[in-house]
Amino acid sequence: MLANYHIHTARCNHASGEDRQYVEAAISMGYKVMGFADHCPWVFPGDYVSPTRMTAAQTEDYFSSLTALRKEYARDITIYIGFESEYIPELMEAQDRLLADYPLDYMILGQHFIEPEPYGHYTGFPSEYPGLIRYTDLLIEGMESGRYRYIAHPDVYNYHGDGTEEQYRRICSYLAAHDIPVEINLLGLTTNRHYPSPEFLAVAQETGCRAILGVDAHSPDAISRSDTVQRGTELAGRYGLPLTDYLPGLEPMI
Repeated sequence: MLANYHIHTARCNHASGEDRQYVEAAISMGYKVMGFADHCPWVFPGDYVSPTRMTAAQTEDYFSSLTALRKEYARDITIYIGFESEYIPELMEAQDRLLADYPLDYMILGQHFIEPEPYGHYTGFPSEYPGLIRYTDLLIEGMESGRYRYIAHPDVYNYHGDGTEEQYRRICSYLAAHDIPVEINLLGLTTNRHYPSPEFLAVAQETGCRAILGVDAHSPDAISRSDTVQRGTELAGRYGLPLTDYLPGLEPMI
């Protein structure tokens, strides 16, 4: 594995380890590129504080820490600074204002909610079909906005009944037509979650998608597990999905 664009930090409140430990783990594994994509802060109305993402006030520390590490380790690895974020139309303007002055390299779309988080339902919990339609609509609308480089765990929505294949086909057809890789999420794979979904990967194969491995690292140890990468590589091969190493514009600088 030469690159991973899906790495979190302890600021999200459900990851562990120091920023430096993630970098050193990536170097030890031979990565040429690593992309930090922690859960992006939102500017929520009212006084709601998310338990699963950094606060807006932590944004400065995120960028200052990672920028310093990027300079320190520039001869060893290329570090990109990004975010994983939902696409919630009514909150995008405030998020844009929050991030406007920071050197953001990229974002990936992780649609954990289809409504603002304070009253939203986590899409990874058992859900209903109407929500899957809305989930799919938001994925496509979000990618059409040009904000995001790919979709994190596109099969995270936890509904598996009538109509699932139709929505999976909408997602995969869009990704194939725009040459955007399908993420095979290694966190889901190694923790026996409902994703990566065999049904989703079968549709991805039928529609001609390619794939990218996303470690979705919430600890430095997750980066260091070569067995996990091997499992993801084998899964991609099983479904005939060619693997992408680097995202365009986010290649090695050394």
